[in-house]
This record gives sequence, C-alpha cells and structure tokens, in this order.
Amino acid sequence: MILPFLPVSPVGLSLEEPVLVFTIAMIVFLGGPLVVKHFGQPGIVGIVLVGAIIGPDALEIVEHTDAIILLGEVGLIYLLFTVGLELDLRGFSDAPENAALFGLTSFFLPFTVGTVAAMTILGFDLLAALLLAAVFASHTLLAYPIVNQLNVTKNRAVTAVFGGILFTDTLALIVLAIVTGAIDGELTVWLFLSVFASLVVLFGAIWFLIPPLSRRFFQTFSQESYFEFLFVMVALFAAASLAEVLDIAPILGAFVAGLALNRLIPQGGTLINRIEFVGNAFFIPFFLLHVGMLVNPTVIVAGLETIQIAAVVTVVMLTTKWAAAWLVSTVQGYDANERGVIFGLSTGQAAAALAITLVGVDAGVFGDQVLNAVVLLLLVTALVSPWLTERAATKLALEREVEQGEDSVLDPNILLPLSHHAEMQERLLELAFVLKGQRGTEPVHVLTVVQRDRNVRTEEQIAAVSEDLDRVAEIGGAAEVPVHTETRVSHNVASGIVQGALEVQANQILMGWDAKRSFSHRIFGSIIDQVLERTSLPVLISRLGHPINTTKEITVVVPIGADHHEGFYEAVHITKRLAASLGVPLSVLIVEGRTHQVDRLFELVEEDVSAEFDAVDQWGDLLPTLESRAGEDDLIIAIAPRKGDVGWHPELADLPGRLAELPPESFITIHPRQGEPEYDRRYLRLE
Repeated sequence: MILPFLPVSPVGLSLEEPVLVFTIAMIVFLGGPLVVKHFGQPGIVGIVLVGAIIGPDALEIVEHTDAIILLGEVGLIYLLFTVGLELDLRGFSDAPENAALFGLTSFFLPFTVGTVAAMTILGFDLLAALLLAAVFASHTLLAYPIVNQLNVTKNRAVTAVFGGILFTDTLALIVLAIVTGAIDGELTVWLFLSVFASLVVLFGAIWFLIPPLSRRFFQTFSQESYFEFLFVMVALFAAASLAEVLDIAPILGAFVAGLALNRLIPQGGTLINRIEFVGNAFFIPFFLLHVGMLVNPTVIVAGLETIQIAAVVTVVMLTTKWAAAWLVSTVQGYDANERGVIFGLSTGQAAAALAITLVGVDAGVFGDQVLNAVVLLLLVTALVSPWLTERAATKLALEREVEQGEDSVLDPNILLPLSHHAEMQERLLELAFVLKGQRGTEPVHVLTVVQRDRNVRTEEQIAAVSEDLDRVAEIGGAAEVPVHTETRVSHNVASGIVQGALEVQANQILMGWDAKRSFSHRIFGSIIDQVLERTSLPVLISRLGHPINTTKEITVVVPIGADHHEGFYEAVHITKRLAASLGVPLSVLIVEGRTHQVDRLFELVEEDVSAEFDAVDQWGDLLPTLESRAGEDDLIIAIAPRKGDVGWHPELADLPGRLAELPPESFITIHPRQGEPEYDRRYLRLE
C-alpha cells in the first residue's frame, strides 16, 4: 500500500515533499558519516555515497530539487570560505619562502603533467584538460589530525605544506576563473588581461574593505555574538556576489573572504565555533549531498571511461605529488621521513577538488564521467593520504630526542574570577578561550565570590550571581570550551579566589581590571593586590578596550632583570601562545636591557611567532615609545614581577594606570610564577 501523501513515480519514491526531503537529508547527514567512519573513512565520503544511492540516477528515493541545488551551491561557497578561514597564515608568514617553494612546485608539476596527460591519453580539449589538472594539483589536509596527534605540526616540512596550500588552492581557483571565462571564447591575451583585472578588483575590494569594516563591527557589537555571525555571513556572500559580478566563480570570492577574515576570527573562540558548527552541520553536508546526487553510478557500471579517467588522474596525481615532494626535499635538505610526510599530506583531495569539479560540471566543461572519476579519486586518496602520512609522521615523531621540555605545550588550567558587576565579561572569556586555543580538554573555571552583605540576604546574592554564571556557561558551550562555574561565600574575596585556585589546581589566574584604584593600594586595588600577595601562581591582569580578536599587534614590555625571574619562560610562553592564536606579530621592548639576550631567550621558548626586539634606554622613555608605536587595535603585554622579586622596579607600580591612558586601552600584565624554577623549564623547546 502506498501512502497517498507521498508523490511517486513508476521507478521509485522520488520524494518532493519539502518536510520529508529535509528529514531524509538530516538522516543522511547523521548516518552517512557514522557508517563510513566505522571503516576508517572521512565522513564526507559517506554523505556523497549515500547521496548517489538515493539520488535520481540510482534508487530514485529523493528528487534533486531546486532547494537541494540552491543549498548545495551555498554549501560550496561556505566550504571554500572555511578553507580560507582555517589556513595557517602565521605559518606562512614565518617562512614564506618554504611555503612558496612547496606550493608552487606541488601545483605546477601535477598541473603541467596532468594537462598533457588529459589531452594525450584521455583526448580532452585544452580547457577541460586545464581544469581537470587543476582539480588534483591542489590538495586538502585530510591527514592533518594525524600530524597533530603525533605532535609534529611544528616540523619545518609540515609547516611548508600548511603554508603551501595557500598557493595551490589559490592557483587552482585562478585556473578555474580563466577556464570558465574562456568557455564562450578562446584563450586570448585579452581574456587573461580581463581575468587579471577582475582578480585585482576582487582581491583589492575584499582585502581592503572587509578587515577594517569587520574590526570596527566587532568592536561595536562584540556583546551580541549572533550579530557577529550574521555580519560574517554578509561579508562572505557579498564577496561571493562580487566575484559573480566580475564573471569569476563565487567560490574564489568566498575563499578570499576567508583569508581576509582569517586573523580576525581566532581559533578557539565562540565565533569560529559557530561558523564551523553551522557549516559542518548544515551547509557543507548539503553541498556533499548535492554532489552525490550528481553522481551517476550507472556510468561506472556501463562503461570503462570513468574507470579510465579515474586511473589516469590517480596515477598522475600520486606520481607528480611524489616527484614534487622529492624535489622540494632535495632543495631544502629534508630527510626521508619529512619527504614522506610532505607526500602523504599533499595527496589528500576533498574540498577544493570537489568544488572545482562541480563548477566544471555546471559550466559544461566536464561530463558525468569526470564527476564520477573525481569521486573515485576522493575515495582512493581518503585511504592513501592518511596511511602514507601516519607511517612517515610516526617515524618523524620517534626521531625527536625526548628531553625535559617534552611537556612544554600544556593545556592551561585557567581560573577566571568574575565580579557580579564586572564589565566586559565576554571579552575576558574570549581571552581565556584564545589562551587555551584548541589543544586540550581542561575547562575554564569561572568563579564568583560573594561577600556577605548585612543589607542583602545571602541567598538573594547567590541567586543573582548564579543567573550570571549560567549565561557564562552558555557562552562556553557556544565556543565548545568546557566552562565550570562556581559561587562561593567568603568574608574576604581575595581569599576565596586563592582558595578556589588551589581546589581546582589552576596553573593560571586571569582577572579583569576596571582601572579604578583604592587609596590603600597603589597598583590595582584591594582585591587584585591581595590575590597577588597570597598566591605564587602566574596572574594575568587584563583590561581590554577592544575585543581580543581585533588585535593587530602585540607589544611586550620586558623590564631589566625579568629574564632572570624563575617564571620568565612561562610568561614568555603565555605571550607567544596568545600571539600564535591571534596570528599577530610581537614587538618586544626591553627596558634598560640588551636585545640580543632577550631575543635568544624568547627563541628558546615553544611557539614559533615572528618578533622584533628593541631597547628602551630608561624608564622615562617607555611611555612615549609605547604611545608612538601602539595603535588603537594593538595589545600591550607587560611582564611584571611582583614587588621584591627579581626584575621588580618601582616604575611597575604605576605602569597599569599609565597603560590605561594609552590609545589602545588594552593591556595585560603578567605577574610570573614564584618559587618554582624547575616548573619553568617545561616551556623550553626541543632541539
């Protein structure tokens, strides 16, 4: 018996009812990845395969409706945006020559050989051959979780691959723009000039408009996180629309928008997790379902053309990617294991390959056979890339000499005391999330200490505080960072904070300062000064005049003698980690000290970030120097030993109040850990 509300055809169900189609799509998004991951395959493969099975060319369960096509195209644009957003621009900026050498070699060698092979072996015309070669000349870091788990992401060869993807994906998308522009004509000089002019307009408009507008928007509406998300969506689709107006594929505009917003949306924050969640749960799966429905399984069964295309593409891709890895390794002096990691990482194909192929199909450059062949290529690389990478990366990890610094990269256990009346609570939370990054599972412990008030019932105070802390926990949930909240009652707030830090075994205390000081304490005020006196943990005192993600540069103040403090290396590690998470450079000012000494010590500490070092001859020159150098979107960090510690100077007592008057209005004073010199050594890098 057939239910009367189900539209049917003689072949299959061919569902068109919107609610039913949407329900089936959600089932596919949930079940497809779970099934294929059970067999060790990436989740994207499952959605594509199930889409092919239930699509109009197989079981005909679901119609390939206009709604799925629309959401699929939106998902494609969203996918390329996230690729640009998640590229390691900091790794590229640290060693651009290594990334450029690998990226250009890894693209042009497969692209040249692939074009020739497609024309001679497969009989493709020039445009189709160029576009097919661009499909596999790019690469996707399918095996990134492996190198991350084995802790070899800082290896010189691995960082070259990470930076090289900026070249491979950009060049592949430029080839796409040229080919789609030549569909109605020929490859003439005028075509190249018009495409180049369009690219200049696209890159210029996006690069010079989106970052400043985004920075201003984030500064103005940072308390309304859903507004931030909507603004990013406007920027994304405006960039894609501009590309379309310029007769360029919208995905290139989306990719450039991702690059432009890369450093304004740091990893580990609430906004990036919202973007990734919406993309991974909704838009990108619809794109994969759309691709799957375009796949025609009968084409594979009916003839050998698809198998032939897939075989040629796979063999050429693997051969040329190995040749590129060998060539780059020879020039750069990489060893065999580093060469193996390069080869394994660069063979992965997913996002860019699917995106370019789908645009080629829509433009009429490719037929069903090529689309099916690329899907087969994805299946092969999904097996080969992780296998090759794991073998080489495991050997690379075992080669490293294990020393005391092995535990240098830690997951910080942060205690964040918040006042019931504190302003900028969300900014402090975002700072805690950025300090943690994406490296561990330790929660951020948010504590509010209620001081007994004779005029207000304690129960009412606790109820008001608990309501605030519930909202804080929701922010942590949105950022996918565990947040543990606690309310405690104490006659002395500082004692409650210090006791809380001991109970949760915190290794950092992060506090906010409103720039108001009591008459009895010179530096911060009663509570913060008491905390500094009662704990030996590193304490970070922060005043954020702008959202942390809009920071352009970090200026670090290092007083003379601070480099001899037992907590100096940990303080430097915190500073470098913050710069790495934000993707911004460091400018280090040494007060009455020598630059080469501090430069050498900074280099010993884990985290690779670009830094410039300069000296200030005397304390009186520090504030004028900071005022002339620091812009409104900069962050000043002062390493400030406690009174009586090595590196303490009386000028440090007035420094926070003076920093609050500078244009950035954003600074952090790091008061290093006391009395544990052995603890500090874990932050030194391995050689």
